[in-house]
Amino acid sequence: MVSKLAIENNKYKLLGFENRKELAILMIMSTGKIIKVDLGTLIRSDIIDNLNKAEIKNIYKKYYSRGAALTAYDMTDRHENSWTIYVILNLLLFTLYIFANIGAAKPIYIEQLDIIVTPGVFLYPLTFLIVDLLNEFYGIRLAKKAILLVFLCNIIIIILLGISTYFPGLPGWKIDTSYNEVVGHVSSILIASSVSFLISEYVNSYLLCRIKELTNSRFLFLRVFFSTFFAVIIDSFIFCFIAFYGAMQNSDILNIIYIQIAIKIFFAIFNILPAYGARSLFQKCMSSQQTA
Repeated sequence: MVSKLAIENNKYKLLGFENRKELAILMIMSTGKIIKVDLGTLIRSDIIDNLNKAEIKNIYKKYYSRGAALTAYDMTDRHENSWTIYVILNLLLFTLYIFANIGAAKPIYIEQLDIIVTPGVFLYPLTFLIVDLLNEFYGIRLAKKAILLVFLCNIIIIILLGISTYFPGLPGWKIDTSYNEVVGHVSSILIASSVSFLISEYVNSYLLCRIKELTNSRFLFLRVFFSTFFAVIIDSFIFCFIAFYGAMQNSDILNIIYIQIAIKIFFAIFNILPAYGARSLFQKCMSSQQTA
């Protein structure tokens, strides 16, 4: 049984070795930056105190064998579990984001609260949780790559949908006009959400990493909540004003913004427990891979 302390990586993560030069390849957790450190220098430095027991064991094994010993970090599939999780998180981020945007074409009236929302407003806050997990496990550099990838995919979808409306419809097909109207509406939503998504998620990533540095990787609930708190405010203002400015009165837009912020902040609080659970599962997965 590996203790939590043994599998926790607060500042650095061992990625592998460069055997010819006897170098350890490390990732700085807060930024995602990759560095190479001489094994002898690494053992004498404070960096080794911030690695887990399995990583330290492999470093000493590699150092005393002068690079000859085979470790788990020399296997070609040593990062398979880690990158599988990274791909899954990217797919979830893309799926939730696109659903939230397409679902925005169907407003929902909640009579009990006398408010109008879209289906996506209940699921979109989960994108902030996923970005938080990407930052937590892979660092800000890879988290930003995931954000940029989703943004670019969204732009491609906008272009392809726009092109599809120019193709002639099947004669007698009754929903051709409706399709073009829906695509036009969804495309405007996608454009507004693309801008708000890119800016708010970058702010979310920056704040998460900044708070992580200030708290020395402690208090996960603080960085998850506060990074999401400010990000949802920025996201709601940018999205609503780009999507509805000129089509609605400013007072009505502000009402929509306030409702969205309230719902998203509620989810920011709700996201704390899944964040702890996901971190625990990730650490167990990585620990079992390293000790296998």
